[in-house]
Amino acid sequence: MPYPFDCISDFMFFETNIEKSDVIVIPGASHPQLAEKAAGLYHAGIAPYILPSGGATPHVKTTEWEFLRDVGLSLGVPPDAILKEDQATNTFENARFSLNALHQHGIQPKKVVLVCKNYHARRALLTYQFVFPRETGFYVSPVIDKTGTTRDNWYLSETRINYVMNELEKVGKYFRPAIYRVGSGS
Repeated sequence: MPYPFDCISDFMFFETNIEKSDVIVIPGASHPQLAEKAAGLYHAGIAPYILPSGGATPHVKTTEWEFLRDVGLSLGVPPDAILKEDQATNTFENARFSLNALHQHGIQPKKVVLVCKNYHARRALLTYQFVFPRETGFYVSPVIDKTGTTRDNWYLSETRINYVMNELEKVGKYFRPAIYRVGSGS
């Protein structure tokens, strides 16, 4: 029997098919599973570059970028295949600063794989789509992070409910101003 909040699960937890792309991007986080997934995709020949993003945070010793880079390096990703963005402090900055880093390397991405936490997938995708050129296609490859939150268990504990509902609220907070601008013709 479906639960009344299955629509939340469907909206927040999703993934797409993955195709060969120009780059694999990772919005910053302190979860090694993200870099592990990106490394696996890199080794499978999905993209020639990985771009972790993220600045200093109390969750890691240095920056999210360095943390994620180190995981990638430990899994055999060559240093020159890992691009750098180590200033971002939120998902919008992850997207903006990542696009700038790609342009600095002469990369005009047409196809991008987004590796993110599974309950962050919707907001991450919307944010990167908002920031990157409209012609950029995105593939979403979510991971279950160290919290163990999944579409099948998020509603079973208060902590996991908070993870998912905080992300859902942020979708509204992030995009309400943009929707108003588009709707009012500004």
